[in-house]
Amino acid sequence: MFQNGNKTILVTGCAGFIGSNFVPYFLEKYPEYNIVNLDLLTYAGNLENLKEVENNPRYSFVRGNICNRELVEFIFHGYDIQGVIHFAAESHVDNSIKNPGIFVETNVNGTFTLIDVAQKYWMEKPFLYKETYEGCRFHHISTDEVYGTLSDDPSELFTEKTPYAPNSPYSASKASSDMIVRSYKETYGLNTVITNCSNNYGPKQHDEKLIPTIIRKCLKNEPIPIYGDGKNIRDWLYVLDHCKGIDLAYHKGKSGETYNIGGRNERTNIYIATTICEILDRKYPKKDGKSYKELITYVSDRPGHDRRYAIDATKIEKELGWRADESFESGIVKTVEWYVNKYLNE
Repeated sequence: MFQNGNKTILVTGCAGFIGSNFVPYFLEKYPEYNIVNLDLLTYAGNLENLKEVENNPRYSFVRGNICNRELVEFIFHGYDIQGVIHFAAESHVDNSIKNPGIFVETNVNGTFTLIDVAQKYWMEKPFLYKETYEGCRFHHISTDEVYGTLSDDPSELFTEKTPYAPNSPYSASKASSDMIVRSYKETYGLNTVITNCSNNYGPKQHDEKLIPTIIRKCLKNEPIPIYGDGKNIRDWLYVLDHCKGIDLAYHKGKSGETYNIGGRNERTNIYIATTICEILDRKYPKKDGKSYKELITYVSDRPGHDRRYAIDATKIEKELGWRADESFESGIVKTVEWYVNKYLNE
C-alpha cells in the first residue's frame, strides 16, 4: 500500500509507551523503511503519542488485535511485511493479578499469531520468491521480570543465561511468549531475536506507572502511594536508550540470540519518590513552603512483589556496542519536566 519501494516492517503496539518513542526515532533515522503500526488502542494506547508522525507518508496505522489472525494475514500480504518489531502487550503487574486471562490472551496467543503468520509468509514462499524474504526478522520485546527476583547482593545480576522464574501472571505470560519465539527459531529456523529490558521511564508513559503517578500526585497535592517498605529495587532505563538498543539488536543482533538491555541504574522505589519530590521542590515549590516528600504514604505491598531486578547488559554492550546515554540523574530531570508540562496543560 506504500508506493515508495521501501522495505515495510510491522511494529505492534506503537501507541503505547515504548513503541510511541521508538517509531519517531526509527522513521527519522531510517528513511529506507516504512512502518505499519498495528495497535488495538486499549486503555494504555493513545494516538496522541504519535502526533508527530501521523502525517508521515512512510507511516500507516491499523487499529486491530494481534490475536486476529485474518487481520494479521491481511497486513502481511497487503503491505508485504519484511520485518516485525513486536511491542504490543498487556504490561501492568497489578492488572495481571486482577485479570490474568487478558494477559494470556494478548501476550501468549497474540505473539503466537504474529510469529506463526510471519513464519508462513516468509518461509513458505515458492522457490523463486524465497530470496526476497531472506533476512526478514521477528524481534520480540520482553522484560527482565521473566527472570523472577534477585537477592540484595549487588553482584547478583540477570544475564541472558539466568533461568526463567516468573512470579506474576504478567511475567509468566511474557516468559511464555519468549519461549514461543525461541521455538520458532529452533523448530523452523525463523530469524528471531529477543530483547529483555529493565524498567523504562521517560516521556509518554501511561499515568498508572510509578514515575508518572508520583509526579501527578505531587502536582495534585495528593498522597503518593509506595508499596511495602519502599525498598524494592529496579534497574531504570531511559526509554530512548532502550529504543537505540532495540535498533541495534534488530539490525545487528545474531539470529536466535537474546540481549538484555539495562541502564545500570539500580534505585529503590522510595529513592525514586524522594528524588522526584526534591526536583519538584526546586523547580515548582509548593506555595506553603512544605516539601512534596510529606505526601509519601506507605501502602500494603502487592502480592508476589519481586524484591529486586537488575540487568547485566554486558552482552549487548560488547557484541553490539550499545551504551546508555542517560544516567538516572539526567534522565529523571528530563522526565519530570515532560510530565509537569503535560499535567499543567491538561
